[in-house]
Amino acid sequence: MRISETVVFGGGGLERAAHLRGEPSVLKGFADDGTARAVVLWRGKPLVKRYGGTVTVGRLQCNHPVLSEARTPAVFLGMAESVPIFAYDISDWEPEDVDYSTLGAFLDPTEQRHPDLPPNETFAELRAVMVDMSPLDAELAATAKAVLSWHKSHRFCAQCGAQSEMAMAGWQRNCASCGGRHFPRTDPVVIMLITHGNKVLLGRSPGWPEGMYSLLAGFVEPGETIEAAVRREVLEESSIQVGRVSYLASQPWPFPASLMIGCAGEALSTEINVDPEELEDAIWVSKEELARAFAVENPKLLPARKGAIAHFILWNWLADRLD
Repeated sequence: MRISETVVFGGGGLERAAHLRGEPSVLKGFADDGTARAVVLWRGKPLVKRYGGTVTVGRLQCNHPVLSEARTPAVFLGMAESVPIFAYDISDWEPEDVDYSTLGAFLDPTEQRHPDLPPNETFAELRAVMVDMSPLDAELAATAKAVLSWHKSHRFCAQCGAQSEMAMAGWQRNCASCGGRHFPRTDPVVIMLITHGNKVLLGRSPGWPEGMYSLLAGFVEPGETIEAAVRREVLEESSIQVGRVSYLASQPWPFPASLMIGCAGEALSTEINVDPEELEDAIWVSKEELARAFAVENPKLLPARKGAIAHFILWNWLADRLD
């Protein structure tokens, strides 16, 4: 798929500069001399700056007072347009009048503003702003969110249970007790455009907005190829048998740390039998019906959210741009 990297989070030119991760004096020099900039997250929400309809990731100087709220070392993300970028987590900061009932929801609509920042800079849910970001800003936000989330959930050694420490500028955790070394994980997930003639197989999970359907998806299991995962997941969820499978595109998905692997599959059967443990419903939808849904002319069918790889694949299937 020639346009595969135009998907949201598909890559914006961040130079990871892995050769600098083991050079703490060099990285400290970037922060001390004022050349580096900081991407800041609060409980998974990136700091964003708004100018009209444009949303950018906030980039603070590394001596900004907001960063004093950080309780863990910064992660070196790499070089963005020749500027060193670090990610800071200030989740211990307690905003005033925050609605904690919305935190951790699928799409938290609230935004938080730090008193040391201007009004147009707030902490916002990444799902809500990702489609308004440039590819570079989206990559920075996704990378920071995924790596910082990994540090939060992997503070203890998986080998001996002792507390581990951040190393290699945030791209490793080392255990002083047993010598174990641990690295950020990414979970592979297949997401499938399963077609039969002019129709595509769509499903919905419980709790989704009324009428929303998307492509079927599932985690790749140990010892399994991508193709085998596509066939197994579709069969388990809908009883549809799949033949030929081909790769389309991939999307890093930092909620919390997945790699969505978009594939196309040819259905060998059409009778749906949904596994209620996996899906609430599954249906075959024609191109004409899906086109009306994308045009908001089908009140009974809502497509996948814009920005998700499911939306990207379905949109390009309608436009015959999957080559």
